[in-house]
Amino acid sequence: QVQLVESGGGLVQAGGSLRLSCAASGSILSINTMSWFRQAPGKQRELVADIRSGGTTSYADSVKGRFTVSSDNAKNALYLQMNNLKPEDTAVYYCNANIRNRIVTDNYWGQGTQVTVSS
Repeated sequence: QVQLVESGGGLVQAGGSLRLSCAASGSILSINTMSWFRQAPGKQRELVADIRSGGTTSYADSVKGRFTVSSDNAKNALYLQMNNLKPEDTAVYYCNANIRNRIVTDNYWGQGTQVTVSS
């Protein structure tokens, strides 16, 4: 069984910063890609940023230059540094990981962490 646990969300004023963390635990042989998604009220869940096992990163256009995704492979951890936050960044942020264990490779989701940016 695999678990993803996010932390670091909260309330911040526009222009401020937050750092999200995601820790993966359980039966893990390797992690292929780890990603951050977000879902705002009334909107579809969208990909914010991801990082592949080799370190390649990609970002949604709306966060390029403001957000930085990173990982610590030794800790099976994922991070999202969010700077210059805007009210439109308000959403529940979810961690996703494509993980290989002894039986299968599958996608796993965390429970989400709320980020609220006030104007």
